[in-house]
Amino acid sequence: MPSLLILSLLLSTAVLNLAALATGEDEFVFTGFKGANITIDGVATVTSNGLLDLTNAHERLKGHAFYPAPLRFRESPNGTVKSFSVSFVLAIYPNYRPSQGMTFFIAKSMDFSSALPVQYFGVFNSVNQGNSSNHIFAVEFDTVVNMDLRDIDANHVGVNINSAISKKSSTAGLYDDRTGSFSTLNLTGGEGLRVWVDYERESTRINVTISPVSMAAKPARPLISAIYNLSTVITEDAYLGFGSAAGKDGSRHYILGWSFGMNSPAPSIDISKLPRLPRLSPKPRSKVLEIVLPVATAAFVLVLGIIIFLFVRRHRRYAELKEDWEVEFGPHRFPYKDLYYATQGFKNKNLLGVGGFGRVYKGVLPKSKLEIAVKRVSHESKQGMKEFIAEVVSIGRLQHRNLVQLLGYCRRRGQLFLVYEYMPNGSLDKHLYHQEMSKLEPTLNWAQRFQIIRGIASGLLYLHEEWEKIVIHRDVKASNVLLDGEMNARLGDFGLARLYDHGIDPQSTHVVGTIGYLAPELACTGKVTPLTDVFAFGIFILEVVCGQRPIKQDTSEKQPMLVDRVLEHWNNGSLLDTVDIRLHGDYDVNEAYLALKLGLLCSHPFMDARPSMRQVMQYLDGDRTTPEPSPTDTTFEMLAAMQNEGFDPYVMSYPSSLASHGTSSIVSGGR
Repeated sequence: MPSLLILSLLLSTAVLNLAALATGEDEFVFTGFKGANITIDGVATVTSNGLLDLTNAHERLKGHAFYPAPLRFRESPNGTVKSFSVSFVLAIYPNYRPSQGMTFFIAKSMDFSSALPVQYFGVFNSVNQGNSSNHIFAVEFDTVVNMDLRDIDANHVGVNINSAISKKSSTAGLYDDRTGSFSTLNLTGGEGLRVWVDYERESTRINVTISPVSMAAKPARPLISAIYNLSTVITEDAYLGFGSAAGKDGSRHYILGWSFGMNSPAPSIDISKLPRLPRLSPKPRSKVLEIVLPVATAAFVLVLGIIIFLFVRRHRRYAELKEDWEVEFGPHRFPYKDLYYATQGFKNKNLLGVGGFGRVYKGVLPKSKLEIAVKRVSHESKQGMKEFIAEVVSIGRLQHRNLVQLLGYCRRRGQLFLVYEYMPNGSLDKHLYHQEMSKLEPTLNWAQRFQIIRGIASGLLYLHEEWEKIVIHRDVKASNVLLDGEMNARLGDFGLARLYDHGIDPQSTHVVGTIGYLAPELACTGKVTPLTDVFAFGIFILEVVCGQRPIKQDTSEKQPMLVDRVLEHWNNGSLLDTVDIRLHGDYDVNEAYLALKLGLLCSHPFMDARPSMRQVMQYLDGDRTTPEPSPTDTTFEMLAAMQNEGFDPYVMSYPSSLASHGTSSIVSGGR
């Protein structure tokens, strides 16, 4: 009898110590996950203090966590989905760059082997987007803007049906119960956030509500309220879970607690019993340290004074400058010392290239081990400060998959530094022209070239129409296009960029850019518009397709301008003869024909005849038919006349046309 009593007490203690306590067949609550009955896969793990960590600081790897058994969401295969309620507490810790988000889901199985990482959260993929056979209902917590997925901003919550594209989304936040005013919540603030997801069977209404973990009561008004019959989505038996797949930043995605109720509200989560999140700030000093430190300081004041005196000149080498404009526009500011050590003192062995305004070095940040490219702007350049500020202001806040991401900057005496994410495959011009000198680089295949054209078009569309301001790049060319590890194109070098508000007529300015890419109207008006970028993009298309520079250095060439040679073949009906011979005919004829026509159309001498970048994307996506000008079109004949009689003599007088000065202008070089 005593042994039975001891066994009973041990079993009771074990039950009470479990972090998760099941409260019914269709109801559960987890207060932390230490020892909890959950299923995890991928890189997901449970920390020693009970936090569910979905990504564990891994890069581009998936992590999932599931309630281990399927739940019965309807009484029969043809029945309607029952009402249900989910509650959980999450926290996202970011790194230098914006962190990818996470998602809660209800799915037909626990098999996500075909799902993709990063923007697809390890739950969806690019092939079966919107496919009703997915049977996935999800709520995403997204912290990066992806235009392909129609994201509204870099801090939003969305309701998703069988797709990473949200049916309805809203900026993360909550409505005040008294005033009704809206307050934004930062998803990547490293603080706990409470989430409620409720579905009403009769009205088919989905409500999503969030609040800080410190708020005692659930807000009365939900953040998102949408009508959708989940009976067409959720299967008879389905699994509940979470998924995430971080980007290159090594961020953390935590779940602290989780509860669920079928046909009833989700059980309340005891916030006081949740596991603690890791500290984001240094621990407070102990009382002992507060007493000892002043004594130690006084005892060694003489030694400290000597050390300061001896190393004052050494420390001066790391002195930095900071002005008022940096408070408003400056992104992350790097200490000069970090950049110095990252590049091994800016040694030549780390030199990636030399541009019009300075040198670019490869580096590895000492703490995060992140690979970076550091642009050291020449202090001898008269325009150095102006161009530096332009680049910080313009791309410091831009976020697009086809733009080089500016991670931060640094300033010190006579030296300016811009810090970018490192592009391992270098600049596009090296891949197009490196074979002129060496056989080390393989020729870009046609699929890569067409994808590069489309990527830069997408980036320019974002700059011209989709950002909060209009950005005119003013130096679109192959040497300013960089390729990441997957050969995706990124437009960089915003040192000549100009910004102005939508609906504002831009003012005239000095003519800047690179000879061969300058729109004809710049010589007359000096006024830059998105269509001057379109002209340069047209030349860029021809450059990529033909594998030739915009201007030949050989002054004996009958047609030194690439656009002239392509136009001549157009008139002769032999347009495809201009495609790069190094492709050996291995290319898509229709795509090549489309690209060459689009290159001529974008480089039209009359700016009003050029398409906008939105139209260009429609042409490239096949959503719009490109105009089919006749070979006798007088406007194209005029283009040839203008270039042969006007532009070419101008170019001929500047043999080094890839790094020349126009009238009252500075011509930028590549990175």
